[in-house]
Amino acid sequence: MKIGVNTFLTDEGISGTALGPALEQRGFESLFLAEHSHIPASRESPYPGGGDLPRVYFRTLDPFVALGAIAAVTDRLVLGTGVTLLIQRDVIHTAKEVATLDHISGGRAVFGVGVGWNREEMADHGTDPRTRGALLDEQLEAIVAIWTQDLAEYHGEFIDFDPIFAWPKPHRQPHPPLFIGGGEAAARRARRHGVGWIPNGVSDAAAVPAQLAEFTDSGLPVTVTPAPADPAVLDAYAEAGVERVTLKLETQPEADSLRDLDELAKLVERYRD
Repeated sequence: MKIGVNTFLTDEGISGTALGPALEQRGFESLFLAEHSHIPASRESPYPGGGDLPRVYFRTLDPFVALGAIAAVTDRLVLGTGVTLLIQRDVIHTAKEVATLDHISGGRAVFGVGVGWNREEMADHGTDPRTRGALLDEQLEAIVAIWTQDLAEYHGEFIDFDPIFAWPKPHRQPHPPLFIGGGEAAARRARRHGVGWIPNGVSDAAAVPAQLAEFTDSGLPVTVTPAPADPAVLDAYAEAGVERVTLKLETQPEADSLRDLDELAKLVERYRD
């Protein structure tokens, strides 16, 4: 099982260009970045984690700009989004951003997407929360068409464009790995699209089989993000055939981040192939 890290990169924590090499040096396989374009000042959507919304949500860097910078200072690190809020994005621009990241990194991009939870944030982008799942379905189909066809077109209820040329195509063929993040609805959507699933980790090893029960027979990859840094839980995910887990790195200054990475890196050897 591969071990990566997921975090919020902000203007107040360790820089991506310091973090990327530090992860490679410690043997981590991947880095997955969270995304929020903004946080509306007036918000009724409750934070899924409970309590006040953490400060990092207000200050996230753009994931693709950050990952592009990290690609330039690393050689092996897999560069993922966990997750891109695709329903708040232009589909043609996003297809180009992911393909560009995959191109400049030599095929190291992983595209994780989700429908999000902040309804006010969605509304500011013109997204109707009631139809965000159907929108995501069309966006994924359209992006794959742009990546895999020299002359791509898509005609749906929400996404509609006549034939276009769009390069670069991704370095990895037919395209970078796709994952859909979320709970049971996301798992069903991932199965329909034939792509991977990104669930949040559970805290009890005994709960792992039930969490994965409806997806393990799909033959599709699972990336758990974040998973607790608990060997018992990680062992359960490894035994269940999970491809990758990421461990949460809190957003902190560089010295504190490197210290925490040293602790998390002790788990990397345990699951090294």
